[in-house]
Amino acid sequence: MHSCMYPEGVNTMSKPFIAVPLGDPAGVGPEIVAKSIASREVFREANCVIVGDKTIMENAVRITGTNLAIHIIGDPAEGDYREGVLNLIDLANVDMEQFQFGKVSGMCGKAAYEFIAKSIELANAGKVDAVATTPINKESLRAGDIPYIGHTEIFGALTGTQDPLTMFETNGMRIFFLTRHVSLRQMLDMIQRDRIIDYVKRCTTALRKLGVSEGTMAVAGLNPHSGEHGLFGWEEVEEITPAIEQLQKEGYAVVGPIGADSVFHQAALGKYNSVLSLYHDQGHIAAKTLDFEKTIAITNGMPILRTSVDHGTAFDIAGKGIVSAVSMIEAILLAAKYAPNFKK
Repeated sequence: MHSCMYPEGVNTMSKPFIAVPLGDPAGVGPEIVAKSIASREVFREANCVIVGDKTIMENAVRITGTNLAIHIIGDPAEGDYREGVLNLIDLANVDMEQFQFGKVSGMCGKAAYEFIAKSIELANAGKVDAVATTPINKESLRAGDIPYIGHTEIFGALTGTQDPLTMFETNGMRIFFLTRHVSLRQMLDMIQRDRIIDYVKRCTTALRKLGVSEGTMAVAGLNPHSGEHGLFGWEEVEEITPAIEQLQKEGYAVVGPIGADSVFHQAALGKYNSVLSLYHDQGHIAAKTLDFEKTIAITNGMPILRTSVDHGTAFDIAGKGIVSAVSMIEAILLAAKYAPNFKK
């Protein structure tokens, strides 16, 4: 990648290169991308390479009134990374005659997938340092005959990663998830000693890759008051505590189980470097109550770094220019923050 100077003489090469796929064109992805690229904070911290469709991007710039100059490139090295310029790899894959805002569409699902696949290709080739993703629609993916249900599955397949790890970061609080998209009934069967041991080890490795090697991980309790020694459930006694004791014997900095009603608060105050949440909503509620817009998902355990907004396509407000870009800006900033350590 060649370097290019700003007028103030700052070298753009000192900033990480972040690929940003546009997401579902019928949703708010293009608008939050336009608003993010227009943000001073993003300009200061990252060189963004947008992967999308030129007409969709031109529309988004007009709708948001961001007044960005769109610069079409074939490769990140061709970018013009001055303020006010949006560098776009144009896949020209949306037929505007068929296009409608806020509608499930196979064409848009397929386009969204192609934007992501191209972004992953750039990251796999080392042409960008990370990928920050925008919302996609599961029904549109299906309508477009894309064989994956969501981002994590696409990234897993296209990077050859078996079981990517999701981590949330909200105002410095980090949360991992032992189980995610399963019913509460199924989740209980997955609270197993070996699974907890495996996850804590993988989460520790993931944190180190992000440059977090200090501090202790806490495992959340499952039952009220972590079961009170079997009074309200045996999972802590039979599975969770033995797993933590085994990990401590092996030298891992992990404690718990700590009541889920207090562990997230303690982590937010900095007592723990991360929390292993035992199920989807346990950690989601904690993160989103702390700061809904700044809850960012980071997918770990892959050869490339990926951050993501944690909101949907917002079809109901797409095309209106009113969507908040706070989450997208935060996703790009986190990608830029962790990229240098991740590359090492």
